[in-house]
Amino acid sequence: MTTTTLTAPAPRVSTSTALTLWITVGVLSALGMTYGLAAMHGLGISDGTTAMTPATSVGVAALCYLAAAATCTRWVAWLGVPVFSGLAFAGLMVTLPWWTLLAIAGGVLLLIGVLTGAGRISTIQALAMLGYFGVAVAALYLSPRVGLTLAALSLAAHALWDVWHYRRDVVVIRSMAVFCIGLDLTMGGLCVALAVIG
Repeated sequence: MTTTTLTAPAPRVSTSTALTLWITVGVLSALGMTYGLAAMHGLGISDGTTAMTPATSVGVAALCYLAAAATCTRWVAWLGVPVFSGLAFAGLMVTLPWWTLLAIAGGVLLLIGVLTGAGRISTIQALAMLGYFGVAVAALYLSPRVGLTLAALSLAAHALWDVWHYRRDVVVIRSMAVFCIGLDLTMGGLCVALAVIG
């Protein structure tokens, strides 16, 4: 007769706990970014939140997905957060409209994806960027409240893209998709509310 000793498995964070944590980080990031971008201009959140806020977020998010697709490396999406956020900020310092640097980055990433054999998935992500970011950029040229509403709705709609990727567990790692759901819905909802009460 043999004796088997059972050892308790190493404690792991449950899936629901991890989801809650990543959504919370996304929500807090959205609140901080919305307030921070307004404060950067020396304004309160209601006066300083423009269509640029959700447009920047949806552009950065779309680039993160496209970078992961183009490199066939899911964690690259997380690396893209500071890189593409910095690129958006750098866009404020050039003579071209700020969003052109993000659009150029999208074109470069699509080319990289095609050249490395990830053309199909990179094209899908580039088309998504064109749709979500394109609507948000168009919103920049509308009246302030209408533009803020449209850009915010584009960002909030990006949460559907996040959910699709989360459920299929493709392109980006799940923590990125869940983080983006929290960020997209929080900032999108907050910006719509600010446009309405404006």
